[in-house]
Amino acid sequence: MGKGLLDLEKHFAFYGAYHSNSVNVLIHVFFVWPIFFSSLILFDLTPPILHVPLLGGFDLNFSFFFALFYAVFYISLDRYAGSFAALLCLLCWFGSKSLAAQLGFSLAWKLLQSLFGYEPYPGFHANVLKKIEVDREEWQARKHK
Repeated sequence: MGKGLLDLEKHFAFYGAYHSNSVNVLIHVFFVWPIFFSSLILFDLTPPILHVPLLGGFDLNFSFFFALFYAVFYISLDRYAGSFAALLCLLCWFGSKSLAAQLGFSLAWKLLQSLFGYEPYPGFHANVLKKIEVDREEWQARKHK
């Protein structure tokens, strides 16, 4: 019905062409939303883009706008099914924001380093490991006194 990016038939045809294997379809069904959710957790670490003064004030960052983009995209494709997908996007955003707040910044960055080998600058991970070892040695020394 639509053209280009908002052509629902084109999206379904593309999906059908590349996801005809039943195992592939199951993997897609079970892992797309968890990947989306995980992405939102990592994107929650980005700096605020907009401050909303309502309800005591809160900041919106890339995580919110990423979820909003997909919510609007799904609604644009199909008003009814897209509304359900948009609701899932926003629920993922609320849940990921909550989990990111519980994990804290340093644990989430540790996740990034562990999974992707991310370093803010060369030698960062090696320097942190050295400091961890020094802290452990100091803790052990205090523990044995």
